[in-house]
Amino acid sequence: MAKKLLIGAILAAIAAIACSFTICRPAPAKAYNLSGESITWHTWEEAQELMAKEPKKMFIDVYTDWCGWCKRMDKETFTDSGVAKYMNEHFYAVKFNAEQKEDIVYRGTTLSYRPSSRRGVHDLAVSLLDGRMGYPSFVYLDENQDRISISPGYKTPDMMVKELKYIGGDFYKNTSFEQFQGR
Repeated sequence: MAKKLLIGAILAAIAAIACSFTICRPAPAKAYNLSGESITWHTWEEAQELMAKEPKKMFIDVYTDWCGWCKRMDKETFTDSGVAKYMNEHFYAVKFNAEQKEDIVYRGTTLSYRPSSRRGVHDLAVSLLDGRMGYPSFVYLDENQDRISISPGYKTPDMMVKELKYIGGDFYKNTSFEQFQGR
């Protein structure tokens, strides 16, 4: 009986120690989107229709289904309330799978999926990324659908908000991103 009590006391102590670290604590509030705001994602076609009615900058998330960093962006960065709020106010946000099979019309030209021996790629992704096929990559287009910038790689919410403000606030027109970051 004493042995069972000793084992029980040890297990209770281990549980108390574990809870004093992070196992029993909730994640910090920053990990949650407390505002309930989320990015309004559009298809390419929807964004084109919206642009025809009310021109606005476009943010294009070029991703693939197999990209781990793309999934991390979806989970950690694109769920951030600050990212979502700024994105929705200043951009039409488009999710574009670089390996999608459906044709896309861009500036009167039909772009298609091109199969290859390993993985195919869509001509729109190649065009938007100048053939540098890394994922995730983000492409910013102005109100005339001219490319402003290609931004490759994973971004934390803070990094993404800074980049969105740089493009959305038109600072890119007369300030380098490095100068903008120093503000």
